[in-house]
Amino acid sequence: MSVSIGFGRTDTSILGEWWWTVDRWLLAALAALIAVGAMLILAASPAVAERIGADSFHFVRRQFMFLPLCIVVMLAVSLLSPRGVRRLAAIGLLAAILLMILTLLIGPEIKGATRWINIAGISLQPSEFAKPFFAVVAAWMFAEARESNAFPGNMIACGLYAVVASLLLLQPDVGMTLVLSAVFFAQFFLAGLPLALVVICIMAGVAGVIGAYQSFPHVASRVDRFLDPSSGDSYQVATAMQAFKKGGFFGLGPGEGRVKAVLPDAHTDFIMAVAGEEFGLILCLVVVGLFAFIVLRGFARMLHEDNLFVLLAGAGLLVQFGLQAVINMGSTLHLMPTKGMTLPFISYGGSSLLALAIAMGMVLALSRRRFGTGGLQ
Repeated sequence: MSVSIGFGRTDTSILGEWWWTVDRWLLAALAALIAVGAMLILAASPAVAERIGADSFHFVRRQFMFLPLCIVVMLAVSLLSPRGVRRLAAIGLLAAILLMILTLLIGPEIKGATRWINIAGISLQPSEFAKPFFAVVAAWMFAEARESNAFPGNMIACGLYAVVASLLLLQPDVGMTLVLSAVFFAQFFLAGLPLALVVICIMAGVAGVIGAYQSFPHVASRVDRFLDPSSGDSYQVATAMQAFKKGGFFGLGPGEGRVKAVLPDAHTDFIMAVAGEEFGLILCLVVVGLFAFIVLRGFARMLHEDNLFVLLAGAGLLVQFGLQAVINMGSTLHLMPTKGMTLPFISYGGSSLLALAIAMGMVLALSRRRFGTGGLQ
């Protein structure tokens, strides 16, 4: 992207420096993903709102209230230096942990889980914000441990992981705990985890999955229904699969789909079913391509990095982003057990949207080129 939008290369202002150092291809891909998400919310949510007795544009208005804020937040965070990203993550993680504890104490129970808290009339899910902040703080601790053997960075990172994972399991949110664990393991591995510990972590992961299946009835139910759809209610997955079949290659056309009128989570967990029915395989492949481009482009930038913190933090954020997309789309296509996880920047959800904006703002900040420092910083 060679457009300069009025900033000269000699412009030393904050915005001028940002424009010439930010990864504009990554920025464009994120903008395209947000635009697709806005279009699909317009397509999917009115029918859901009418079904629950709300006015047609109830969810549209709420999502579009958050969108400008999230774009501003993402761009503002992308202006930060790596030191600024660390500070933001440290403060953010502390606040998220305190809010998660408060949620368990006073938050309402919804569908057997306590994940939401009402602050000044706004319902927030603190665990959504804990994920990106934890990834950055863990990367910071791992990097400091490599810099100085006397600094107990690995122990601090493991302690923080235990705290956040325990709070997630108390909600309970097993799916998010698995995502957090995968990100933590990936960062620990990149930081130079000994082979023996790699084996131990893999065994612990397998044991954790088995333990979750045996300890949480809703997890066992989802796994059983995935392995044998006739063993329980598989209505949403079966309906989503029918929507993809009806949509075919080109789709039925905008507004012509019917799945959004009968699928309870058509605007959240199963929004790709709406995309498949109305816009066909073409739009689904575009969405998959955008996710793949963002993750691969981000990793390509990070692999040129000689700053261990930036490499680990960027990798953790990108693994988290890509894994969340894979879980959502895989669940919709019946490739894995269902998990109530939003599709980044596409599904309806204010907390998810704002947390993702912060996360990708940090990715943009960490992947910026800073000349005179020996490469990316």
